[in-house]
Amino acid sequence: MIVFRYLSREVLVTLSAVSAVLLVIIMSGRFIKYLAQAAQGLLDPGVLLLIMAYRMPGFLQLILPLGLFLGILLAYGRLYLESEMSVLHASGVSTQRILVYTLAPALLVALLVGWLSLYMAPQGLNKVEQILNGQASLTEFDTLQPGRFQSMRGGSRVTYTEGLSEDRSQLSGVFISEQQLGSGNRTRGLSLLLAESGRQELRADGSRYLILENGYRYDGTPGQADYRLIHYERYGVLLPKPEIRAEIGEREALPSAALLASDDLHYQAELQWRLSIPLLVFVVTVLAVPLARVNPRQGRFLKLLPAILLYMAYLALLIAMRGQLEKGSLPPALGLWWVHGLFLLIGLLLLYRESLQLWWVARRSVQEGRG
Repeated sequence: MIVFRYLSREVLVTLSAVSAVLLVIIMSGRFIKYLAQAAQGLLDPGVLLLIMAYRMPGFLQLILPLGLFLGILLAYGRLYLESEMSVLHASGVSTQRILVYTLAPALLVALLVGWLSLYMAPQGLNKVEQILNGQASLTEFDTLQPGRFQSMRGGSRVTYTEGLSEDRSQLSGVFISEQQLGSGNRTRGLSLLLAESGRQELRADGSRYLILENGYRYDGTPGQADYRLIHYERYGVLLPKPEIRAEIGEREALPSAALLASDDLHYQAELQWRLSIPLLVFVVTVLAVPLARVNPRQGRFLKLLPAILLYMAYLALLIAMRGQLEKGSLPPALGLWWVHGLFLLIGLLLLYRESLQLWWVARRSVQEGRG
């Protein structure tokens, strides 16, 4: 039990450290992307943290298997480097027993990943989809930020306001620049609107207008002298809705029970993918234990790059077969399961490599003796 607790602690501590680093890296990149959308007025800044919280289970379900894989490689690599594994082997603890000990923390990780994959991640994606749908119903007025130029309609419209009341009902110091597009989306001219103040007005048909007061409109083409100047006391501008590209497919946000009850190939592929992630945990554990064996003279990072490449090949093959399953090129009974079986076989071959080599040498010696 002492050896079991020691190995489990080493694996779990390293797993936690590696997973935390990977989570920060992935979430930072995704947060920057959402922050850029908020800066363009496509998202309300107040929902950014809520979106990231709902996306976290989806990130963790993929980070934890990789974190466990790297955790085993780094933790056991250090033990080999410091000859602690040699002491354990000399005390009668075989590599197979170390694998059995390692499968205990792997079981905890697999249960957590299964809970995230089958329940929490789809539920989180469903919440994110609801938030994004709510953001799509907002107008340019709802996402304005005072003192910031806001781009809309692919950059063809830019809005700026110096001040905005707390109830977001009144604007001051309004500037709007809009390109006039002709055939083939070619720019025909530029319209500039300046106003001292503005407010939002809702029409009976549901459309919203920004009512500008006491300002000027300039129409013309940059670089040319022909332009038109209009002074107005009241001017209405239709408020466009932000165009938010959905990053979440319908299948990813469906509950697992709905996928299980469907015979659709796309739904079956999504269900097998969700079941494959916790199964991935056990397979990478079988792969990592023999791959962590290093020579103290070589250093524990020697096999790290080949091991990561093997993990990437495993994950890439799963993704490729998921696409083939959706296309109907693979029968659902075969699905993704053969990929797990293939890499499990590779792990077992690595684990029993020395035994197989001894058996082969003994077999050759017997054959040569008979000859």
